[in-house]
Amino acid sequence: MDIQSVREAFPILNQDVNGHPLVYLDSSATSQKPVAVIEAIDEYYRLHNSNVHRGVHTLGSRATDLYEGAREKVRHFINANSTKEIIFNRGTTTAINIVAQSYGLANVKAGDEIVITQMEHHSNIIPWQQVAKRTGATLKYIPLQPDGSVNLEDARATITSNTKIVAIAHVSNVLGTVNPVKEITKIAHENNAVILIDGAQAVPHMKVDVQDINCDFYAFSGHKMLAPTGIGALYGKEALLKEMEPVEFGGEMIDFVELHDSTWKELPWKFEGGTPIIAGAVGLGAAIDFLTEIGMDKIYQYEKKLVKYALEQMRTIDEITIFGPEERAGLVTFNLEGVHSHDLSTVLDTEGIAIRAGHHCAQPLMKWLGVTSTARASMYLYNNEDDIDRLVAGLKKTKEYFGDV
Repeated sequence: MDIQSVREAFPILNQDVNGHPLVYLDSSATSQKPVAVIEAIDEYYRLHNSNVHRGVHTLGSRATDLYEGAREKVRHFINANSTKEIIFNRGTTTAINIVAQSYGLANVKAGDEIVITQMEHHSNIIPWQQVAKRTGATLKYIPLQPDGSVNLEDARATITSNTKIVAIAHVSNVLGTVNPVKEITKIAHENNAVILIDGAQAVPHMKVDVQDINCDFYAFSGHKMLAPTGIGALYGKEALLKEMEPVEFGGEMIDFVELHDSTWKELPWKFEGGTPIIAGAVGLGAAIDFLTEIGMDKIYQYEKKLVKYALEQMRTIDEITIFGPEERAGLVTFNLEGVHSHDLSTVLDTEGIAIRAGHHCAQPLMKWLGVTSTARASMYLYNNEDDIDRLVAGLKKTKEYFGDV
């Protein structure tokens, strides 16, 4: 992978922030966008802008082709069996809520179990809390190992014949843990449970094959994988989606509307009420093209090398605590003793270095770690070792500054 050519595709990186060249290490929150994605969205609005599916005029046909073409790109990218299994929506949060409200409320009852982990993003905790409260089900947590990984024996002990839904992150947005989702899916199915995987931190960085995993649902967001904000996708097995009721009602998702009753369109459109996120889907399709051209395996291997380098360099700093397992995705969550993560992030920003600080929408995990907040440096295909060197220099400077206060 030619990292210099990749970096040149991202115009936002060619700027100074607070008098220093920008180092962007916050891709787990949102990724930057390459020229190809920006131009695809611009071209859509300049040349093809129209609503989809409804019109028979030329612009409507073009827009529909682009929108449904993007769906096919998503299908191929994650190896779904059919475009009927790809539901466009606002992102991972929306996708999980669709499953919780449609499948969860219809199939979970008092005495049943929903199983998740403490490493989940709030978006994969709160919807299941609500389902449990409304149905009388029990919400259970697979315990974490001391390094923040999941042990399959613990998964087997937690998932039982009473479990109806398992929901787990493919990759932790805090620890970088890459969970054994294929094996956990097998355990869930052995107990006649369905499984939803939060793929927000996985799909941008590694090859994902939903048929190989054999998961029932898989959710991810576009904005973390070079696409615009406000677009994402839910994969669901066709047989399950067919039985599920829509959670949003109105135009576009209907077949026939009578005075007192209505029927729904076929998949996938019955879950896409209202005017869809057309330009976002076009941008997502362009992002998939960009990632595919480079190769997801190359991206994953490059990030593994980069995070290994980051761990080695950061561990040269005294009084730094790094959270998470040794084998991880391309992010490092840490604290510097005596310096609040918000103060650390502020000082680094004066050096032009962007990281994330806070609880990362994972307060139960923060409690498990015994902290209230952490700092997080997250990498992507456009980062390099120079970015890591700048981060480490900034951390040392921060340490010296607060040591002198």
